[in-house]
Formats: sequence, structure tokens, C-alpha cells
Amino acid sequence: MPGKALILVENLSVPFDRRVWQESTTLRDAGWEVHVICPQGTKRDTEAEALVDGVHIHRYPLKAATGGPAGYLQEYGSALWHTLRLARKVGPVDVVHACNPPDLLYLVAKVLKRRGARFVFDQHDLCPELYLSRFDRGQDLLYRGVCALERATYRAADVVISTNESYKQVARIRGGKKPEDVFVVRSAPVVERFKEVPAEPELKKGKPYLLAYLGVMGPQDGVDYALRALAKLRDEIGRTDWHAVFVGSGDAFDDMVALSAKLGLANQVEFTGRIPDEDLVRYLSTADVCLSPDPLNPLNDVSTMNKVMEYMAMSKPIVSFELREARVSAGDAAVYAPANDESAFAKLVSQLLDDPEERVRMGKLGQARVAGALSWENSAKNLLAAYEHAVKS
Repeated sequence: MPGKALILVENLSVPFDRRVWQESTTLRDAGWEVHVICPQGTKRDTEAEALVDGVHIHRYPLKAATGGPAGYLQEYGSALWHTLRLARKVGPVDVVHACNPPDLLYLVAKVLKRRGARFVFDQHDLCPELYLSRFDRGQDLLYRGVCALERATYRAADVVISTNESYKQVARIRGGKKPEDVFVVRSAPVVERFKEVPAEPELKKGKPYLLAYLGVMGPQDGVDYALRALAKLRDEIGRTDWHAVFVGSGDAFDDMVALSAKLGLANQVEFTGRIPDEDLVRYLSTADVCLSPDPLNPLNDVSTMNKVMEYMAMSKPIVSFELREARVSAGDAAVYAPANDESAFAKLVSQLLDDPEERVRMGKLGQARVAGALSWENSAKNLLAAYEHAVKS
């Protein structure tokens, strides 16, 4: 029988974290009493406590890390203290469900395990690969510490939830988990959020075509690759018949705006920051080609990109670099440039702009994948199976 579940999140507020919100509402619909502990947002999700659609949300103030390792120690220390404080307030639970990064929430989970809870580790990111890809410091002392935290989290977990088969393999090989203790719960777009509306030509700023990027703008997300590819689209291919919009924010946002100006793209590239869903849908409905410029690195090659799934939900063709999990997600809904080759990326964008029939075909393929094999309905079944296994093991 369903019981009481506590979901722990550190890097995003809820319901803004779409995956965690989908998991929360799926568990609620299955009869679980669901509590979530997460940081407060800055512009939304600001209340310390909220009951949203039957899900109990407990939020704490958190200042994002700045200034290198010391900043992260301060952020994570504060997050752990608040999470443990709020977990005590929630009281006994049947399942504690910790979502990384960071791989530190197992410390709270171990406290709750001593009180009878089962621990489900929801591995959103491979933190060792994230460290290598984000900081470019190699396998130094901090990297070894990150690996140790991942091992400790795997050891403490009764069940591991992986976002794709690549992550599942890591849990089995590097984490030493039994196959029956690892469940793949793929992230999937909220279909209700991504419904096409009539295109608005004025969003193209007088150009025939609109290119779009949606997502986080961190050092490993490839926005710099996209901007350099757009400069090559202009300079090497000679195309200026496009306007580009970059929707989203992150700790590299200001650097990307500066890079756009340095490349002479300020008049053709628009940065919106985070915007309401209705405006996001307007841009994606108008876009002709969507960009997924994540470069090949240890993390990106094996990660499922939410933006790829969201582009497909909106029936948009995609240009991506050659990444293992990008192909698993998008299949023929995308075209793939050799890893990190910005000139090839630009050429593929140009080819799609010149082939409207191919753009339509790719868009339909992507939408069918999101509505079928990659739908949240399939992921929800695996999530509930993971919980059932956790409480019975």
C-alpha cells in the first residue's frame, strides 16, 4: 500500500523542477502522501511552505555558490542543514527520494533510513562527469572527493532511478548495484505545457527564419558553441536571413551575452532570460530550427537533454552534435554534426533552412516519439515499480 514519501531536491525549486513535479504528482495520483523539500525560488516558488495540488512543499532560503569550491561548500552546507531541519519537521516517512546533484543528500537519507525509511536515489546527473565537464580541472583531489560521495550514495541507496540506459549502466558497473535495483525513469516534457500556437512572424525581427535555443546556460551547455556556429553561418556560409532567440538563464548567461556582442551578433541574437510558459511556446511555435549545441564531454555524451525532448514535443527539427544519448532521444528528428565541429553545425542549420519539407518530416517524427515510447506515461510506470520494489525489498 502507498505510504508517505519525502523527495529531496537541492538545485531547483519545485514545482519549477519539471521532472520532480511530474514524479510528485504521479506518486500523489497513486495514493502516496508526498512531501518535497527544496530551495526557494527567486521570482517564483518563493513561499516557505505551500500545498500545491495536494503535494506538500517545504522550501528553504539558499544562496547559489559563487567564487569556486569555498562557495559550493557554503551552499551545500546550508542546504544540508535546512534539509535535515525540514525533514525532522515532516516526521517519519516510508520512502526518502533524493535527487542529485549534489551527491550529498544521502547523508539526510541515512538519518531517515535509521528511522525505517527506504532510500531511492534519483540520479539526475553523473556528478564526477559533471565536475570534469564543468571545471576542466582533471582528476584532482576534489574530483576524487566527488567520486567518493557518489560511491557512498550508491551504497546507501536501496533503489536507484536512472534517467537513461547509459546512467543505468553506470549504476550497475561503477555503483555495483544489482540490475533489479535500478529502474530507468526517463525525463519527458509536460505535454500540456508544449502545445503549438499560431506562428508570430514578428518574432523573427524581419528575417525569413527563426532559430531557437531553450535551456540552462552553464559552462557545459554549449551556448558558446552555438554562438560561434551562428557566426560561421554568417561568415563562412554567407547567411544573414535568420534571427536567433536564446531562452533561459544560468551562471554563464552574462558571459554568453558578452560573447554574442564580441562576435558581432548582437543585432541577430536575442537573449530573453527565463520567460513565462506562454511566451516560450510562442517562440518555439514560430521557430524553424532548434539548436542543441551541447558539446561532447564526459557528461553530455551520456545525458538526456530536456531541451531535445521539448523541441520534439513542439514538432521542431533539431541540430545537435554527435552524442550517444542525443541519438537515443531524438533519432531521426535531429541531424548530427561531428562532435564540437561548429562549421559542420552551421552547415546543417543552413541545409534545414533550405528544406522546409524535411523540417516538417523531422518535426512529426519527434512529436510521435514523445507521444509514444518516450512519453511520461511509460516513465510513470517505472517510477511506481521502483517505489514498489523499494518498500518490498
